[in-house]
Amino acid sequence: MVRPAVSLRSTANAPGLPPPAAGRSRSGGTRARRWAAVAATAALLTTLGSVPAIAEGPATPDRAADGARPASPAHTPPGTPEKTPVAVGYGGAVSSVDQDASAAGIEVLRRGGNAVDAAVATAAALGVTEPYSAGVGGGGYFVYYDAKRKRVSTIDGRETAPRSAGSDLFLENGKPIPFDQAVTSGLGVGTPGTPATWDSALDRWGTRSLGQVLRPAQRLARDGFTVDETFRSQTADNQERFADFPASAKLFLPGGKLPVVGSTLTNPDLARTYDLLARQGVDALYRGEIGRDIVRTVRTPPVAKDADRTVRPGDLTRADLRAYAPRSQAPSRSHYKGLDLYSMAPSSSGGTTVGEALNILESAELGRAGKGAHADGSAATDGDHGTARSGGDARLSEKRFLHRYIEASRIAFADRGRWVGDPAFEDVPTRQLLGQRFADARACLISDDKALSSPLPAGDPRHPKRCDASGTASPTPYEGRDTTHLTVADKWGNVVAYTLTIEQTGGSGITVPGRGFLLNNELTDFSFAPITPGVHDPNLPGPGKRPRSSMSPTIVFEDGRPVVALGSPGGATIITTVLQTLLNHFDRGLPLVDAIAAPRASQRNTATTELEPGLWNSPLRAELEALGHRFTKNREIGAATAVQRLPDGRWLAAAETNRRGGGSAQVVFPHGTAPTGR
Repeated sequence: MVRPAVSLRSTANAPGLPPPAAGRSRSGGTRARRWAAVAATAALLTTLGSVPAIAEGPATPDRAADGARPASPAHTPPGTPEKTPVAVGYGGAVSSVDQDASAAGIEVLRRGGNAVDAAVATAAALGVTEPYSAGVGGGGYFVYYDAKRKRVSTIDGRETAPRSAGSDLFLENGKPIPFDQAVTSGLGVGTPGTPATWDSALDRWGTRSLGQVLRPAQRLARDGFTVDETFRSQTADNQERFADFPASAKLFLPGGKLPVVGSTLTNPDLARTYDLLARQGVDALYRGEIGRDIVRTVRTPPVAKDADRTVRPGDLTRADLRAYAPRSQAPSRSHYKGLDLYSMAPSSSGGTTVGEALNILESAELGRAGKGAHADGSAATDGDHGTARSGGDARLSEKRFLHRYIEASRIAFADRGRWVGDPAFEDVPTRQLLGQRFADARACLISDDKALSSPLPAGDPRHPKRCDASGTASPTPYEGRDTTHLTVADKWGNVVAYTLTIEQTGGSGITVPGRGFLLNNELTDFSFAPITPGVHDPNLPGPGKRPRSSMSPTIVFEDGRPVVALGSPGGATIITTVLQTLLNHFDRGLPLVDAIAAPRASQRNTATTELEPGLWNSPLRAELEALGHRFTKNREIGAATAVQRLPDGRWLAAAETNRRGGGSAQVVFPHGTAPTGR
């Protein structure tokens, strides 16, 4: 039976943010590390010198045909700043993976728009420059803090299954179809939610029209952006798929070849799509000609005549598009050592899983160890990578920190897999998953002397049993690792954390002919069959159901004020990226940009934990292996972006230093004196 969508009751949707939870006051040491991190950030910024100035928009070069142009000075947008991973100043901030997209958001802020306006502008520009990660054909989750009302709200813009979908959507002859065939098909395409999310956010909280905020992206699509190595590499990964779909090949393989680094790629079809959305609104998709073309493409995938790929059609209809609506719902809320964290409630598992892991770590001292000793008093060794802190206090070694972080993540993922799904269809115990009583019952599974093994059985948040690991263990299924995230703040103190996606890198691989955007393969985030026979799986497909997500756009408050907002792409690694970044900053005392840049580990209730090279090549790996941890190497995990409110009122934007070619952090007025009204 399909139940009505449940809106979680939360004081976050009542006027005024609630005070910090009783009994969760922050320890002096943790608060000191917070301010030490802020001081370190200020010192870092002092060494950076001036931040590149932000132009109001690129000049308009001559109109070009589809595809890539050779690189030349005339075709390099002259106003676009170079990428920088950190920027600080007044007037607002934008952080994304791409400098053109961040510049689009800054342009809107400079012209008087607010954080919501700028977030939609940035997202639309990412649809041009990051088309393999997000766009009109996808969906996402939008978290917004309204500074005037002191209220956090969210929009669930996740894609939905066709109303004809059953739990056997991906079964043939009773067996799951091959995953790669489900990805590259019409069968995996869900009803897009991104345009409806933009429209809903602007209608509720924006100050500009959809047409106004789409202008920078429309110009970017028409005039082109410069191809970088990341874009070329992602195209190469999809070259065989794109070649089987004429519209994808025409757009992304100009002349049948990979785009050249330094060349300019234009997308006039997407420029026209944005123009149509600007003039007709999102009804052009949900009730109009764009939607007609989406449905035709899904039901009859336009495969090249010489392709030998099996491409199954989907059953999406125009009625499915007309019926789509984003959900306005209360955020998830969790508490950690005096901080209040607001994120996405189900259908995303991000807020509940990050929150549960933090609750498990609530009573642990995770600060960095002094050179002389560990928190337990034992002597530090070079392999522990301890770092002296102000005051000389001895805290947790890097080995113990990573061990506890990995174990907390392992446990939280075990519980995520058993309990989280679309709350319109499933009885999701969100409040209990985020309860400290449940976290304490699970935390006692962690030993400092021995690693847990996976898959770990889930606990029961409705009836917690201390140290219980007697249930049936379920493995964590694969989840595509592409997506993008942007974070925005404005001069009024409003904040947006927005994660959006088309799922796999390149989505379904199918471009809607004449429209310039790829369709998602989001429905492959469903379980194809029950993960564990005989155990209810909350993530099976259903009519109009949203697949479970890991997206974790998060805003962190201290004493009722937003201090950090962040998120990341990366499929299920989104959760571990956000969790580790939060711990790096608030517990380990790293400046935000360093907390993002630090090498990552990702444990998702799998037999092995993934390590980036910085940890894989470290002596820490052998030390953790001695505890029973098993590892695999992952070249790159996530690509976080964040903004931070500094004590003097300035905004700091932070992004990756290297991952995905580095991110783009920008502010409206870098350094200097605050302009009137800031």
